[in-house]
Amino acid sequence: MSSDTSDPLYWMRMMMASNKGTLMDLGISPVVTTSMVLQMLTHSDLLKVNYSVKEDRILFNASQKLISLIMTVGQAVVQVTTGFYGNPSSIGIPTCFLLVVQLIFSGVIVILLDELLQKGYGLGSGVNLFIATNVCESILWKAFSPKVFTTARGIEFEGSLIAFLHLIFIRRNKMAGFYEILFRKNLPNLSSLFGTIFIFGLVIYLQGLRVELPTESTQVKGVTGKWPIKLLYSSTMPVILQSYLVSHTSTISRFLYDKFPNFLLVRILGVWSVNENRRYVPINGLCSFIYPPESFTEALKKPLHFLIYLSFMLLSAAFFSRTWIDVSESNQFDVAKQLKRNKMTLKGVREKNVPEVLGKYIPTAAFLGGFFIGLVCVLANLMDTIGSGTNIILAVSIVWQYFELFTKENMKNGNIGFVEVWIGGGVDKSGIDMKGDRDKRGIGKKGFIK
Repeated sequence: MSSDTSDPLYWMRMMMASNKGTLMDLGISPVVTTSMVLQMLTHSDLLKVNYSVKEDRILFNASQKLISLIMTVGQAVVQVTTGFYGNPSSIGIPTCFLLVVQLIFSGVIVILLDELLQKGYGLGSGVNLFIATNVCESILWKAFSPKVFTTARGIEFEGSLIAFLHLIFIRRNKMAGFYEILFRKNLPNLSSLFGTIFIFGLVIYLQGLRVELPTESTQVKGVTGKWPIKLLYSSTMPVILQSYLVSHTSTISRFLYDKFPNFLLVRILGVWSVNENRRYVPINGLCSFIYPPESFTEALKKPLHFLIYLSFMLLSAAFFSRTWIDVSESNQFDVAKQLKRNKMTLKGVREKNVPEVLGKYIPTAAFLGGFFIGLVCVLANLMDTIGSGTNIILAVSIVWQYFELFTKENMKNGNIGFVEVWIGGGVDKSGIDMKGDRDKRGIGKKGFIK
């Protein structure tokens, strides 16, 4: 198989829990793509599903699995036949067939594992668990990897911390050794690790910012609670949609440039070249304006490109975040309906005025949350963190959700009840799951909403 590291899907690998050249090459892409498409179709009323009817829910879930399987087969065939693993005519039909079978088999395993967690044999969803595991594994590997490379500077370890100890031990000039491991090229360095830790801390801080609106029961006097509205109200969906847009546009542009490099419209879309790390990067065209600069230095050298890229990241993330609350049925009107179904209301607010009060917080939180997520992504890319800013935000958000789930599980021992924590949702002091009815609508199953 081809060992070319110029991977057209490089920037999507972690987000899709995918590893090139392994059985997890497809990752969770078929499952996530199917879930998002069905959710969009349902919201636009092109697909009519009554989630209050058990038969409809069963049929919808079965259709989701079937389409995921079809997507797995189709994606496996496309990747093998388009030369992801080498020229099909060179590796032969039997090898191509075996590659397709292996990818389909691993894809089925991923679908079944995700279904296993959905059935209650674990916490959270399989999709989120796969992503968090993949991102955390990459960070730990690049920090502690014992793999050895022979470079122009001599023998070096891949892991930045292992390499730090090695260079400090063998170098006579300790400061020179520290500077080398801090900024070395082509292998993980300490500055990337420190930047990753900083971004992790920043995202954790943003996750904790919220406004808590007091609630009260409309049936039981004295039962009160709080409805927290997080700053990151739409969670990870803005960066996921944004990454899909950038990655798919870049992949199409690169494919067209490889086939028709002299065609004017293709060159307007993007002109591509291989950088020192053997990765394809756009050096001109529209794609160069939505592609992250590789360092602060490059951003300073091309201020116009950077300003356009910064504007695109901030505004698109804010737009996707604001739009997603309508698609996922988590805007102020939907939250008001959820409160009503759970016999709750905002304290001191008439029931008919609840959407108006929520409207002062939810749309603003969604827009600002997307804006700050875009800003964190830009900062992470400039700091050359391990994995992109998108992947770090995904990992932190998912680990945070698991932390909340474990916390609520521990609350079970205090007779408060186990409650899953939803985006923008809340739990009152009586242990009522204020957004638990979302399962009936199928929201939050695989679309990173849960």
